[in-house]
Amino acid sequence: MFNAIVSWPIAPVTKSLVLNALRGLECTVVPLPAGHRNLFWSTYDDIDHELVHSNRDTMLSSSYTFRKALIRKHFLSRCLQSYITKHPDSKLKTAAPKTFEIELSFVDELDEMFLDELWELGKELEGGRKWWILKPGMADRGNGIRIFNSKMALEKIFDDFEEADSDVEDESGGEEDKTAVVTSQLRHFVIQEYLSNPLLIDPAQVSIDDSSKPEEPQGFKFHLRAYCVASCALQLFLFDKILALFSAVPYIKPSVGKDEDGDPLPLDLSPHLTNTSLQTDRGEEGVRLLEELVSCQVLSGPQDAPKTQFTSEDMKTIVDQMVIVLGETFKAALENPIHFQPLPNAFELFGIDFLVTDSPSSSASQRFEVKLLEINAEPAIELTGPRLSWILQDLFTAIGKVCVDPFFSPTDAPEWPVGASRHGLIKCLDEEVRGPAAAQS
Repeated sequence: MFNAIVSWPIAPVTKSLVLNALRGLECTVVPLPAGHRNLFWSTYDDIDHELVHSNRDTMLSSSYTFRKALIRKHFLSRCLQSYITKHPDSKLKTAAPKTFEIELSFVDELDEMFLDELWELGKELEGGRKWWILKPGMADRGNGIRIFNSKMALEKIFDDFEEADSDVEDESGGEEDKTAVVTSQLRHFVIQEYLSNPLLIDPAQVSIDDSSKPEEPQGFKFHLRAYCVASCALQLFLFDKILALFSAVPYIKPSVGKDEDGDPLPLDLSPHLTNTSLQTDRGEEGVRLLEELVSCQVLSGPQDAPKTQFTSEDMKTIVDQMVIVLGETFKAALENPIHFQPLPNAFELFGIDFLVTDSPSSSASQRFEVKLLEINAEPAIELTGPRLSWILQDLFTAIGKVCVDPFFSPTDAPEWPVGASRHGLIKCLDEEVRGPAAAQS
């Protein structure tokens, strides 16, 4: 028997899933630690990390204390670049968009940056042929994301952010931009290369309300939201039920528009952003399972090319790539022990965002390739919607069986090789981490 402290004050869906997962285990849910055998399955801020660290044989936590190398965009970029430098043959070399880091508070700092740390980006922006995405390093749910293809456009973005800051301070009116950020509080940004060849599918080909399928499907951009569970120090698992989150409108390539003064107009982000946090009014309209897309028509690639269907083999190729990329990403984090410290008495659920690119005429061995976009702690699972809530129940039940029960009731478990699947979890990595971060007290 053990005690479980469950606290999710602003995430009732997560709390209910945790409580349901614990019903099959021999435990008592209590408000505070009681006795010596305790499980903290709670939001990060409600875990007594010091208590957990000092009782590594008897207390289990649902979060690692140090994991910024993964969940902060600028830390992740730095972590991946360092690993690729040391391991030039790693799959990570092509598994993430080219990324630049930027730290500034005022737009005036950009000119100097383009002469120094952003010199390479400045060269890339010449001619406006390539597009880039700006993301705040510590924001989530689509806040602060912008797309640009010139120095002038980037400066205009930060000008607009500064004006938004002033509007907040002056409490002035006007329509609220729900993706705006306060640059005086968020100084770290990443600039990622815009992937211009996303896999496009029409989610209406998979009906969720008995409506008829479209006669002429349109290509929508989407990203994959995968749930990944890290356990102890260190095993890593990918949940095999992967979500496809679609944009609100059909995809069009980004293009430049200018106002009467010749200044670049803000780009309409709706064909490009696939974050469900920005589409709460659509309900479950833009959410599908990856496996539901099998047999859908692939709408990316050349317009005059014969249309093909997305197959189960395509899906397996994508999932296999995700397993490899996740394993390599966490290996990279392990080489950054200051900002990622796995513990023998902790586990954590992450939400991983991938984009699938489509290169039908490429000489590469595979047409579809996954690109790692970001890693999120305490992912917003409530946005999955009621139709697919069963996958979340399966996920949390699996976490209870794989991460919680073996800690409090250890048994001789059969060998579980990397790549094998149990309880809906595919093992991606199995490393024995040594040193202070993982040593038993």
